[in-house]
Amino acid sequence: MRWRFGAYRGGELPPAMDLCRRVFLEFEAPEYPPEGVEAFDTYLADAAQVNSLTAFCAWEGSRPLGVLAAEGSHIALFFVDPAFHRQGIGRRLFQAYLAEGGRERVTVHSSPYAVEVYRHLGFSPTAEEHLSPDGIRYTPMIWEQKTES
Repeated sequence: MRWRFGAYRGGELPPAMDLCRRVFLEFEAPEYPPEGVEAFDTYLADAAQVNSLTAFCAWEGSRPLGVLAAEGSHIALFFVDPAFHRQGIGRRLFQAYLAEGGRERVTVHSSPYAVEVYRHLGFSPTAEEHLSPDGIRYTPMIWEQKTES
């Protein structure tokens, strides 16, 4: 099984966003109010916004397996196909993102389901869970490059 990791290529954005939506609906939407689901759909539908993100994908042929998209040092989208959870795809996407930017600090507003995933990647919460005015539940988290003493 060969997986390809890299930035979006022409025509890959729609299937990548479909993956994000499908995983969101399965794991997040049941815990969100309707306005939160609508806000997420609106975000994904904004092609200009999504295209402005630095994005990495994992692919098996033409099938997207995972997506990590960020605005600078803030992760905006991070989803892996449930059939491929716990196989290292998310870690490899995060490592590719770190290598691309040489970042020492990364933030995320983690969904409730993903808090433990981010902890495994070395993130720590910076506050308790919030509910945004548009219905998005999130825990602010941070990852900082470890410095050798």
